[in-house]
Order: sequence, then structure tokens, then C-alpha cells
Amino acid sequence: MRSPGIDDFVLLTRDVPELCLFRGARGVVRSMWFAPTEAYEVEFTPEGLGAQMRAMLLADQIQVDEESRFNPAGVNQPVH
Repeated sequence: MRSPGIDDFVLLTRDVPELCLFRGARGVVRSMWFAPTEAYEVEFTPEGLGAQMRAMLLADQIQVDEESRFNPAGVNQPVH
């Protein structure tokens, strides 16, 4: 599996309940950090919120969503 890059669609690999984000949520990488640890700023559009939110996540909390890469319109569709 490849590492995420800027503008890649990603999926959460685990819940982040304090941010009301749950495993399978799709977002877009907006920035990356490599020191002191690898981290990603990911933008989400949670249902019912009516606004975008950004979260700083560690590399093991996300994975590249290769399916969305070929179907960008499906980004806000629920994960089955």
C-alpha cells in the first residue's frame, strides 16, 4: 500500500470519537508533516454538519482510498 500524498482520498482505519469521525470516513489529504513524526491534515465533510472539518492524523490512522481515485464523485457516498 502506498503512502498518501496531497489531494489523495483516504479512509480512516479506526474511530476518532473525540472528533466524531469513524472508521471508513473518507477525506482528502491537504497537508503532510514528516517531523517529528509522520502526520497528515485531512479534510472531511461529515454528514449533517454542513461544513468541512480538518483533522491532524497519524499515518496508521488512514489509508489511501484507491477506489475514490478512479471515482471521485463517490467520495461522499457511504462505505459498504
